[in-house]
Amino acid sequence: MKRRKNSFLNSQVDDDPISSVANLFDVAMVFAVALMVALVTRFNMTELFTQEDFTIVKNPGKENMEIITKKGEEITRYKSNNSVKGDGKKGKRVGTAYELENGEIIYVPE
Repeated sequence: MKRRKNSFLNSQVDDDPISSVANLFDVAMVFAVALMVALVTRFNMTELFTQEDFTIVKNPGKENMEIITKKGEEITRYKSNNSVKGDGKKGKRVGTAYELENGEIIYVPE
C-alpha cells in the first residue's frame, strides 16, 4: 500500500511574525485616510482643496475672531488680538461689510 502525501500537512507555513505587522500597517493607513476625509467633509473645509480664491471669517465680532484667506497657493491666517484697544493706536475706517440673506458677505471699500 502506497502512502499518499498529504499536501496540507506538508505545506510550507509562513512563520514570519513580521508579515502580520505589514497587514496591520496597511489597515492603519486606510483608517487614517478615511478619518482625514471624514473630518474635512464634517467641518466643511473642502474649499481648501479647490483652485478658487476665498476668505473665511470664523467667529465674526468675537474676541477669538479669525480670518483665513487663500490666494492662489498661499493660505494666510489672521487671528485678532485685542492689543489695539489698549495701545492707544488709532485707525481709520476703510470700508463696510454687508451680509446678504444667503449668508454671503460683501465688502465695500470707502
